[in-house]
Amino acid sequence: MDLRQLEVFCKVVELKSFSKAAEAIYLTQPTVSQHVSALENFFDLHLLDRMGKEIQPTHAGELLYQYAQEMLRLKEKACQSLSHYAGKKSGHLRVGASTIPGEYILPALIGAFKEQFPEITVTLLIGDTRQIVEAVTAGRIEIGVVGAKIKSEQLTYQTLVEDRIVLAASRKSTLWGRGFILPADLMHIPVIQREDGSGTRIAIEKALAARKVDYRSLKVIAEMGSTEAVKQGILAGIGVSFLSERAIVREKEYGLLREVPVKGIDIRRSFYSVLNRRKTPSPLCKEFKSFLAKHGENA
Repeated sequence: MDLRQLEVFCKVVELKSFSKAAEAIYLTQPTVSQHVSALENFFDLHLLDRMGKEIQPTHAGELLYQYAQEMLRLKEKACQSLSHYAGKKSGHLRVGASTIPGEYILPALIGAFKEQFPEITVTLLIGDTRQIVEAVTAGRIEIGVVGAKIKSEQLTYQTLVEDRIVLAASRKSTLWGRGFILPADLMHIPVIQREDGSGTRIAIEKALAARKVDYRSLKVIAEMGSTEAVKQGILAGIGVSFLSERAIVREKEYGLLREVPVKGIDIRRSFYSVLNRRKTPSPLCKEFKSFLAKHGENA
């Protein structure tokens, strides 16, 4: 058994396909199959099952996958530490982010980070706040950037940048010509909401509760899993929605969407970096965290 076999095995498990794994790691499909067969011979266990068109790990395969991930993370950390010791800044860093920072803040920051450290490869994974926090907790990513704090003794947060959430409407909405609305008006307006676990939704629920508005009483027409989907829903006239003002800059410039003030409600929130306090961060993670703390507020 060697680490390359484990890398190939993990990629097959993650992509659920020998062919997709082969394409992702630039190997032929027979070579990928050989690596997996070598592992099965080594352990004398069946590790993968073909379920229709997908590959699924057996119970033994699931167990090996968990250990393999730890071994590969340890390998990466060793390479980073020795590179750092030698005065080099190189390696691979996995970063997670919720939708708004992942789509509107981090790309530019990662670009600036890459200019400073061209030998460092950054993989950015995007999910909702709860998914990113779970990934940090499980060790699948080292650092995340999220729009809400989900309490856990295992996690540590640091404020990076402030954000403002606004009610957005399109020309197809009856709110387009309104100077403002009252909190009570929200009960009678078709609203598109983000999915449970979204940092934006968490911030909205807290802000409305402070004004005695029960979020569950809103006239929810649809629930969508991304900011882009919500914007398309607003543009299509399905309803209005609360969104980060960062997400509608271009649409406002083109006159497609506008902010509709809600009297007495000013929704502001912070974006935070989040790390697992029980895991020692790699040198690359420390470097990226420091870079975010220095440059994040200007994003």
